[in-house]
Amino acid sequence: MRLRAIAAHPPGPAAPAGRRTAPLTPTSPKDTMPDHFDTSERLTSYADVLAGELPDAWTSSHLPPEAKDDLAELADRIWDLDLIAASLTEHPLQQAAVLSRPDGAQLVVLERHDERDGFLIAAVAPRALPDEAYHGVSEPNGITLVDDPFLSAEQIAGDLLARYDSALAQVRHNALGGIQPSQPDRVVLTWQQDGSVATAPADDRADAVLTSHGFVQDPQSGIYRLSGDDTQAQARALREIGPRLDALGIGTALQHPAGRTAPTAAPASVPPVPADPRTPATRSR
Repeated sequence: MRLRAIAAHPPGPAAPAGRRTAPLTPTSPKDTMPDHFDTSERLTSYADVLAGELPDAWTSSHLPPEAKDDLAELADRIWDLDLIAASLTEHPLQQAAVLSRPDGAQLVVLERHDERDGFLIAAVAPRALPDEAYHGVSEPNGITLVDDPFLSAEQIAGDLLARYDSALAQVRHNALGGIQPSQPDRVVLTWQQDGSVATAPADDRADAVLTSHGFVQDPQSGIYRLSGDDTQAQARALREIGPRLDALGIGTALQHPAGRTAPTAAPASVPPVPADPRTPATRSR
């Protein structure tokens, strides 16, 4: 992996008058994170404040040095070919704080290994997307953070987060292969040429509802598919997921290609059963 030249990142904009300061921050970076905090405590405390200050709803979790497998998997998904990649080449990941958003977006906060205070932050690539989805998409390279998490949250929102959201939208669209993208508050179901129904939910809360009604997730693309082999079972599943998702505050929409109508459980809509039960019935599209 060839690394581009590492560019210095300027500090974020000056804080407006009256802006809050970190609970442990009288004035200086050393006061922000006292010396008696060990590295893990500093990282965890800093990430917790960031999660509360970033736009939308973020949560923070800490991966300690003992979580070697999780750290290795995370390192493989760090979406960077610049500053963070260069740092990891010299200093393999020993611990990290992961910030997560309900739509699956993740950021990782890392230690700095220079003489300056503060941290590094990088975007995390989505799980299980095919390599082809990343073609033509620029990496949302990470940035350095100052020791004030409130100022850093402003910097992330105005820089890294905007680039990350744009890159996420591009790779998710590339991976859909004609499937209409969903939104966090709306699951879009798309009919496929083989009679199945596919969707790529943007909110993890929809996953359990879909799988409990027969949808199967593709481990490579993350797309959920509901087979159309049994049209009555398919129709029943599509009717039942609507109220369950609605109870979670998630709407549904069904996209119909030309010439394809939604199945129903009415006997008149079910194709006749052929004499040989091993031969599947033909569906009109």
